Amino acid sequence: MKRYAALIVIVALGIGALVATQMRRVGTPVSPGSLFRWLAGAQREVTRVPAMATRMSDKEEIRIGDQLASEYGMGFLRGENAQSREIQDYVSLVGMRVSARAHRKLPYRFHYIPERSFINAFALPGGHVFIGEGLIALMDSEDELAAVLGHEVEHIDHYHCAERVQTEAALRNMPLGGLVAIPVEVFEAGYTKDQELEADRDGTRLAVMAGYSPFGALRMFENFARLERQQNTLSRSPGQEMSKVALESLKDYFRSHPPAQERINQVREMITENGWGNLTSERPLKVAALFHRAREKPASTQKPGR
Repeated sequence: MKRYAALIVIVALGIGALVATQMRRVGTPVSPGSLFRWLAGAQREVTRVPAMATRMSDKEEIRIGDQLASEYGMGFLRGENAQSREIQDYVSLVGMRVSARAHRKLPYRFHYIPERSFINAFALPGGHVFIGEGLIALMDSEDELAAVLGHEVEHIDHYHCAERVQTEAALRNMPLGGLVAIPVEVFEAGYTKDQELEADRDGTRLAVMAGYSPFGALRMFENFARLERQQNTLSRSPGQEMSKVALESLKDYFRSHPPAQERINQVREMITENGWGNLTSERPLKVAALFHRAREKPASTQKPGR
């Protein structure tokens, strides 16, 4: 009986800490929608108590993330040129602006994958975020880039990446130090629906706190919704070759993430609840010209991420 009482106290303290954290981070008016989301979040935190009780230290998480980033980077970042370095510097700049508002103070680092067929972004434990050329090519504002990077930062900030590492270690019956053998697809794959929506929600908030418009996130998801609708109606026109490659590459992304319309609805609700309706001004994507020139070249049919 004492054991159960102790567990109840731990859970109660955990929920109390969650409330305090959300109050500190969010600072938004209470509404029925936000209350229901908080209750759902609290319930999820309770189900994660076993993982939280054995959670690795930040130092261990950073060490593992650095090892994985080094391993994956050798395959992703080959053939770097002046254009790639320019985009890399820009991605790092936007990423650092957004991650500066994250709750966990980790050494966040941002990596550009110069492959047009890589239409995705993913995060590793400890602070590494990767984003592909193909995904940035779909954007036309810095605010969209900030929203995507904020989403990935929140997968780290909320321990989604760290918990995946611990799960993989348990499933593979290997020590954490042996995780460099895990294929990158483990992290490219999406998380649970609740975790993805959580990353959308708090990633959008990070971007707004960094001075970006929430309409960047909204337009990114609207773009995804349009692409989802086009999947079964690919054009046969040679001029639409890039769109066909993009849509094929996005199939796995759409399978592993919530429906775009659900993500749109959540951001719209946030805009209304937080009074962000006047934050409509978006910054131009400073590297857009580089992608416009790239579109004039034949599209690669290489498998995403390889």
